[in-house]
Amino acid sequence: MTGLHAVAFAPKTRYRDPMTSPPETAPTIRIYVDADACPVKDEIYRVAARHNLPVTVVAGGFIRVPQDPLIERIAAGDGMDAADDWIAEHAKPGDIVVTQDIPLAARSIKAGASAIAPNGRAFTEADIGMTLAVRNLMTDLRSAGEVTGGPRPFTPRDRSTFLQALEQAIRRSQRAAVDRSQAAG
Repeated sequence: MTGLHAVAFAPKTRYRDPMTSPPETAPTIRIYVDADACPVKDEIYRVAARHNLPVTVVAGGFIRVPQDPLIERIAAGDGMDAADDWIAEHAKPGDIVVTQDIPLAARSIKAGASAIAPNGRAFTEADIGMTLAVRNLMTDLRSAGEVTGGPRPFTPRDRSTFLQALEQAIRRSQRAAVDRSQAAG
């Protein structure tokens, strides 16, 4: 072995801020996007990249997503609620689901994930039951011909509110991951 020397290196010590960085053993927070008609996909991609979080974009069929190793595209199939079912089956505690679909938000919360509407409304365990009941009532009234019209148009203020809600959900999930790892270890 002329000219080659074996050198032993001590492993590098990695320092991190425990308040802003999830522990290295913590499971990764994933953002699931109910992508059909989601007006904030680009904002989700930017925020996820800033936090180095994976994003799973789920739609009934093919949907174009940026070429990025953190972004995964799922074509869930043609069924009525195929994308919703796929997300509900995969969302777990600490994950974040972005959806306008109230039943999917309820299923996500039941699985322990956070749920946020594209207008920035955060669905919570405390209000999802009432939200679902109102949604079902409105569906029944519309089918009876009593109520017409749909949701109000999406505004720049909605986009800003969504960005704030997504940042808050990420921070909550990161803190919860730290708490879970400290309780386990």
